[in-house]
Amino acid sequence: MDKWDHRFMEMAHLVSSWSSCFNDCRAIGAVVVKDKRVMTTGYNGAPAGTKTCKERGYCLRRKLNIPSGTHAEICYAIHAEQNAVIQAAKLGISIDGGTLYCTHQPCSVCAKIIINAGIRRIVYQEGYPDPFALELINEAGVLLEKYEVPTP
Repeated sequence: MDKWDHRFMEMAHLVSSWSSCFNDCRAIGAVVVKDKRVMTTGYNGAPAGTKTCKERGYCLRRKLNIPSGTHAEICYAIHAEQNAVIQAAKLGISIDGGTLYCTHQPCSVCAKIIINAGIRRIVYQEGYPDPFALELINEAGVLLEKYEVPTP
């Protein structure tokens, strides 16, 4: 890891603070970078024009007792990685060959999206309970690197 990785991971943490999920849920941020330039960002939150969990007053996943790492489709939020890729598509920005910096390891749904978007490297800090995602990422040949906070 180099100083650029540190900078972009810091940015992913900043973006995660924009999450519209409850404070005790995972606030996740993602930054897609190409040639040391930020292409897009994403955070976990409700789709545009729909109410967030905070606005609804509850987390659907908690209400239904859905364990972390399962049934990602049962949630009002879109994952940070998905939002970053969607933003690129919406704005016509090529992220093919880019690097995704994310506060957390992608789930299997995000892994599939990342692979098909042409992202070649993922740098993440926190794990996520989805071994199938790791299998997909490895099979596709996407470089997956765990970020370690530098010691002063």
